Amino acid sequence: MLSAEQIIEAQDEETRALHGARSDSGTARRSDWLEAVRRQHRSNFELWHIEDEARAPGASEADLAGVKRRVDVMNQLRNDLAEQLDSVLLGWLEPKGLPNPAAELNSESPGLMIDRLSILALKIYHTREETDRADAPEGHAERNLERLAILEEQRQDLATCLDALWHETLKGTRRFKLYRHLKMYNDPALNPAIYRASQRAKLSGE
Repeated sequence: MLSAEQIIEAQDEETRALHGARSDSGTARRSDWLEAVRRQHRSNFELWHIEDEARAPGASEADLAGVKRRVDVMNQLRNDLAEQLDSVLLGWLEPKGLPNPAAELNSESPGLMIDRLSILALKIYHTREETDRADAPEGHAERNLERLAILEEQRQDLATCLDALWHETLKGTRRFKLYRHLKMYNDPALNPAIYRASQRAKLSGE
């Protein structure tokens, strides 16, 4: 069900496709699980590029306000999709009597780890791009090759931890839980800036 190698391959393939590069395996049948991984990765891709817009020189205050709202929406989707990954895994485990409720609890769920792998995939793609920039200043490629090596090591470490967590979950020696993000800023009933503004509008008769 869960393979860090397959997840990384799917994220890298999706990153290339989203940047306009063709993939030989693009027409191959994909599992529902890996499709869910790809959907979650696409949300990180969109979030990454929306946040780039916020850092563009000359962006107006109106531009930044619009970007902030889009970031909030996409970040909510990203977190929801990460939670869905955990829900799928827990649903697959449940008929097998897993996770073992007596096993040691892992502090991080697979969905959260896959989200981190997704971000690393984007960092690796864009850092690799920087190593090939023709207009880059002297030393730029070398500096980014060093960064790339660090990112690749971090991704491999995380992938190893993810595989270990899944293996131990199947053995019944470790467990994970679905952790809800419970974001407050998008909820009109929980964000004071929203509900107080609504209350003021009602009092003023607007």
